[in-house]
Amino acid sequence: MKTTIVIPSYDEAELLRVSLPAAAAQEDAEIVVVDASSADGSAALAREHGARVVSVPGASSYCEAIEAGIDAAGGDSVLLTNADCFLEPGFLAAARPRLAEPGVGAVAPKLIRTLGPGAGERLDAIDAASMTIDRRRKNTIAGHGRPSGAFDLPGECFGVDGAAALYRRETLEDCRIEGRVFDPDFERWASDVDLAWRARALGWRCVYEPGAVAYHVRCYSPSTRRQMSRESRQMQFRNRYLMMAKNDTLRDLLRDSPRILAWEAAALAYTLLREPHLLLAYRDAARRLPAALRKRRELAARRSPARVPFGLEPQP
Repeated sequence: MKTTIVIPSYDEAELLRVSLPAAAAQEDAEIVVVDASSADGSAALAREHGARVVSVPGASSYCEAIEAGIDAAGGDSVLLTNADCFLEPGFLAAARPRLAEPGVGAVAPKLIRTLGPGAGERLDAIDAASMTIDRRRKNTIAGHGRPSGAFDLPGECFGVDGAAALYRRETLEDCRIEGRVFDPDFERWASDVDLAWRARALGWRCVYEPGAVAYHVRCYSPSTRRQMSRESRQMQFRNRYLMMAKNDTLRDLLRDSPRILAWEAAALAYTLLREPHLLLAYRDAARRLPAALRKRRELAARRSPARVPFGLEPQP
């Protein structure tokens, strides 16, 4: 099985100097760098390391860039990752065999936190050991902040964090809605969560493989949320509702309505008292609701009868 490693990049040459050699060292892999009109020589650097470069306009969103990379991928499996994610030797050798298991469409690796590309910047803390959505419909990163030796057993999980996500090509193609794997309405926040939920709704399994290790610079975590722009916080808030409109079922919504309504009440109170600008997210979600419901109908026509396993994550 050959894997295409897709890396979107915009002026990230310094990170690519480390992440590209690590990617190129993986067995049976090709690299596609999606360059968004970088001015720092990223495209030339990518070609020096044997990567194929796909150019997109500088104003392209994350979803548009990663979609272009998927469309250019020629592998039987696709690793969606970032310039700030540094694969350890044997990453694909450990992760790829899990895709041969029945029904498995995605593999979540063990990501360790690092402050930068240098070996001396690595932390003794997990960045991500998969990703999950709880019954409030709140997505969380499994294992984030725990000691790096935790979460050392393989197991099934809800989905995979977008920093390094290995998918079967067949799974990505099955997840296309209106011809796209990543929903452009999400722009750059929670599109990986939306994809993981959709894959589950279509009956695909996701497994966690701790033998596949990478180091990741986490730009966002709950502790750094205040550093985000208002636009990003609004987008993050809005996209949760778009995910629910597209992917949830009436049966699951009714079952979990007490948890969801309690969370909504708390979120609204917080918004009114602390971040009133987030009220714009409700308006933006309403504007995008017709498109979300249209996509929901396409998904519903192919949906698996299996229940979505909210809250599923590997054992620590």
